[in-house]
Amino acid sequence: MSKIVPVKISDKLAKVNDNYQIYMYDNGFMFEIGGRSHTDDWVTTKILVNHTSDLLDLINEATILPRD
Repeated sequence: MSKIVPVKISDKLAKVNDNYQIYMYDNGFMFEIGGRSHTDDWVTTKILVNHTSDLLDLINEATILPRD
């Protein structure tokens, strides 16, 4: 069985906006954040996670990425 590698914000965005939203679902969470892509386009990305520990990893990553 292969291990699931968590998606990171930096896989999708080079810079982030100063806000994000978290949605709670029955089976996990959706983390939504906007910013600039690696090709300098404006984008919004949505990342689904199942556990609060993965959600906290995303929040921590958002605080250290460059801001747009």
